[in-house]
Amino acid sequence: MSERMYNVLFLCTGNTARSILAEAILRKDGHRHFRAFSAGSQPKGTVNPFAIRVLNSLDYPTGDLRSTSWEEFARPGAPAMDFIFTVCDNAAGESCPVWPGRPMTAHWGIADPAEVVGTDIEREAAFVEAFRYMKNRIAAFTSLPLSSIDALSLGTRLRDIGRIDGATNGHEKAS
Repeated sequence: MSERMYNVLFLCTGNTARSILAEAILRKDGHRHFRAFSAGSQPKGTVNPFAIRVLNSLDYPTGDLRSTSWEEFARPGAPAMDFIFTVCDNAAGESCPVWPGRPMTAHWGIADPAEVVGTDIEREAAFVEAFRYMKNRIAAFTSLPLSSIDALSLGTRLRDIGRIDGATNGHEKAS
């Protein structure tokens, strides 16, 4: 008997860094049970080169990553999402489209590595840190017994994951 596959959408404003990192991590680390996607409310249309550099250095595939609008996932015929996670504070506060299928949602905000100003080494370090925080959240998420947990408990656990080390306080700039 095959196990159920869950669709997960990571949302941010620009869809260039954090949501891209999350999509790549879940695609590789959760490939047996999850299909990962990412999008933005105001996508910039390109993926941040530091995100690509960090993912490649850690052996995460990047070939099909792209910056896209969240409207793509609200259209008829789009995959029905089981989970939607906002990874930046701005996207958490925006009016989202109506998502088909009534997905569970939670906010997993972390600081925007694309906002770091400095040398390439300092900027890359910010992406490595964001990757680490997101990987920890995704590891906690993928270890949940999704098929045997009630919706109320699951919602609480998903929100708790968003409070793991590296959580933002809800006051960040748009990216």
